[in-house]
Amino acid sequence: MLKHYEDKVDEMFIVVYRQKDDDQILEEIEELGIKPFWVVTEPKYNWERVTHLYNTVKELYPEDWWIVSDDDELQVYPYDIDDIIKDCRRHKYDFVTGGFLDRIGIDGTFPKVLRDTDIQQAFPYAGFFRYPMSGACPNKVTLMKGSVRVTPGQHYVDFGNGVTSWGPSHPKRFPVEEVFTQVHHFKWDSSVLERLEEVASVKEDYTFWWEYKKMYDSIKDSNFKIDIKNPEYMLEELKKFSYIQYKNWDKVKKIIIKI
Repeated sequence: MLKHYEDKVDEMFIVVYRQKDDDQILEEIEELGIKPFWVVTEPKYNWERVTHLYNTVKELYPEDWWIVSDDDELQVYPYDIDDIIKDCRRHKYDFVTGGFLDRIGIDGTFPKVLRDTDIQQAFPYAGFFRYPMSGACPNKVTLMKGSVRVTPGQHYVDFGNGVTSWGPSHPKRFPVEEVFTQVHHFKWDSSVLERLEEVASVKEDYTFWWEYKKMYDSIKDSNFKIDIKNPEYMLEELKKFSYIQYKNWDKVKKIIIKI
């Protein structure tokens, strides 16, 4: 993730979210030569707290432009990010949105990922299976001014008083017909089944545990693989990592913006 974004941003603000003081996450980050901007120790799987951290950091520089990304998400834009920001300023847009493209291994398997794994080769298939299998929201706010607050999961912009950017358009949103970010989601590795079970066992609303249980049950019902031949999932094998590579993107986009 860090390598993917290092040539796309001027500066990175790394927030390390520990689930306990000795979970080794901070040590792994420091081994990579990274000095975190903020280290917190919080309860497991509190996605509302994670989003609060994102919003708090961004608001330090409210007029700057930020990419917000979890560590299993690689965002791909249709053209240069600096030019997208220039277009946003010209037309007075405050944020850019996109949606998930789920990545999965050969034959729909969940690959083991090590530090030196080439994830593009390990996850050659891209498609749209998480939402059909679990109902989890695939919308993402990807690029925004620091003053723009996002909802839990970074799915929509939070305008306050229960008002969000849900829907196909908003006057402050870069039109999805022109820019809609592909968020390649590499969540689906060999550890994901255990993590799905863990989250599902934490029956607190902030974990969205019911989505994780439904996803686990769906994977279990398909013999612990993703059915790459299921036409609903629109899975394609990618030969290279670029915005135009995934042929069904326009079809997936039309589905996502209605959710």
